[in-house]
Amino acid sequence: MSELTDHSPSASTLPATLSQMTLFREMPDSEFPTTKPFDKTTPPPKPNSDGWDPEAAALRLEQSGDYRILRRVVPRPIIPRSESLFPNLAALVDVETTGFDHSRDEVIEIGAVTFTYDDAGVIGDVVGVYGSFQEPSFPIPPEITRITGITDEMVSGHKIDTAALDLIIADADLVIAHKASFDRTFCEKLTPSFVRKPWACSVEEIDWKERGFEGSKLAYLASQSGFFYLKHRATSDCQALLEVLDKSADMDAQTPFAELLRASARTRVRVYAQGTPFDLKEILKAKGYRWSDGSDGRPKAWWIEVDEEALEDQRCFLRTEIYRRSQLEPLTTRLTAFERWRAG
Repeated sequence: MSELTDHSPSASTLPATLSQMTLFREMPDSEFPTTKPFDKTTPPPKPNSDGWDPEAAALRLEQSGDYRILRRVVPRPIIPRSESLFPNLAALVDVETTGFDHSRDEVIEIGAVTFTYDDAGVIGDVVGVYGSFQEPSFPIPPEITRITGITDEMVSGHKIDTAALDLIIADADLVIAHKASFDRTFCEKLTPSFVRKPWACSVEEIDWKERGFEGSKLAYLASQSGFFYLKHRATSDCQALLEVLDKSADMDAQTPFAELLRASARTRVRVYAQGTPFDLKEILKAKGYRWSDGSDGRPKAWWIEVDEEALEDQRCFLRTEIYRRSQLEPLTTRLTAFERWRAG
């Protein structure tokens, strides 16, 4: 799977060199899942030449009640945007980096998958995929190679084509990342196109516990959803996240993506408790406040993020239990999806 055609709406207006989006040119095809149509009505695969039918065997094991089967995430087919009947566009993005410090670490791989959806949060079609390595200015730390499998040799000589990346996200109504507070800052360093987009976080803005999941890490979510995939590789992570977002345990319940879409549309308020006595930290922590040391541009203070309707409760809490001052007005910042998940 060395090349996929970009089906973004304006692809035809670019030079021919940008009308093809190359995925992982540096990796053997054998390391990635084979593309086939994602269609729940597609019949099971035909038996192999030796009579072995893997899907039939898997179904029998599942029906026994004694086995649980994980199926490989199969990338969905890409269709032209103009052929999709769904009006809105979202972009899933994921980056692999040399570390966790936005100020000094660098992106070594990015993946993006764009898909259409409707206003109710029903996912439609995949209409674009982009993935690329990028050689950093210093050697990849051994710990990062251990986690991602990405080596200096794999990224050598490679550079992210920001024009192609800009094209695929140009019309996105929402950018989604699984830990947007991490991915957003790295993406904005790559290209300003990400700065002007609303963002959503599939870790923080979906109540996975309420949905019966034991954790919010993508590998846990995929496993409990019945999938497995090539972990810690950018495009593979995006494809796995798409399947997790589109799967609901109850056919009548809303999907995780529908929940995420509604959550991202809300205005939230970040409330800061500045200059609080040290001996009150446990009370603040019990109320859900977190500590910011100021290194990311935020005030050095305890803070919490709440829906607008909960702001008065926080004011009351700070006035009566923390500051004991009835007229105190705490520092607040209102956040929409355009500001949320940005550093500082």
